[in-house]
Amino acid sequence: MPILVGAVSYLNARPLVRGLDRWPERFVVRYDVPSRCAELLHSGEIDLGLIPAIEYFAGDYRIVPDVAVASDGPVASVALFTKVPVERIRSIALDTSSRTSTALIRVLCARHFRIAPEFVHEDPNLEAMVARHDAALLIGERALFAPVSGSAVRKIDLGSEWQGFAGLPFVYAFWAGRPRLVPPEDVERLQEARAAGEHQAHEVAAGFFPDDPVKQQEGARYLRENIRYRFGPLEQEGFAHFVRLAHEAGAAPAPRSLRFYTASDPGSLS
Repeated sequence: MPILVGAVSYLNARPLVRGLDRWPERFVVRYDVPSRCAELLHSGEIDLGLIPAIEYFAGDYRIVPDVAVASDGPVASVALFTKVPVERIRSIALDTSSRTSTALIRVLCARHFRIAPEFVHEDPNLEAMVARHDAALLIGERALFAPVSGSAVRKIDLGSEWQGFAGLPFVYAFWAGRPRLVPPEDVERLQEARAAGEHQAHEVAAGFFPDDPVKQQEGARYLRENIRYRFGPLEQEGFAHFVRLAHEAGAAPAPRSLRFYTASDPGSLS
């Protein structure tokens, strides 16, 4: 039986799935926002999901090793947009497409910015969000291409803020699925797709924005300079640190050990 895969619809996830069409008999891919990918995995409608990293703790899952969507410094596509100085922010409209980013802004407000704003869920429309609130959290292409130049709204890159605060990379998403549903050979295929896709920034951006040469150029630069696709020891350390803080802030369940698929036994610990 093929593996039913829930992939994130954003540009930054495309390098991880670009190569999966080499094995159409093994992977059936659908695209959704990150939070929807998590919902589909939790409900059993997909076998494997590129889920917001914090959603890992909502079930008994295994992680595809050394594959993630991460940053180590500015990320460009996860940002707080504010019309007032940070210390004066009293309300933040949240784009709830990714619960990891929502937890991140809660951690940064409590630990880094030292503010306690009200958080309100809103549709991801920057103009409407900042009309009703002091600031707005946006992710994905809406954040990456937000037209703030020359406006009264300031963009604060949350990847950069996390790195400056914690001194560690930040992990936004990774592949997770139930034990034994992804056999060892398919784990290796997912890793092969990552290895190929992370070096094809121009091709990925051109396919994502086929009729917009400017966005193609900006998108390729973003994939090369802002996004990292490894889930190595430093990324794991950064994720563990974040989850501890998110739990203390009431934005995540209690952390537990990460469990990975392996090439020899897909249900074992790494």
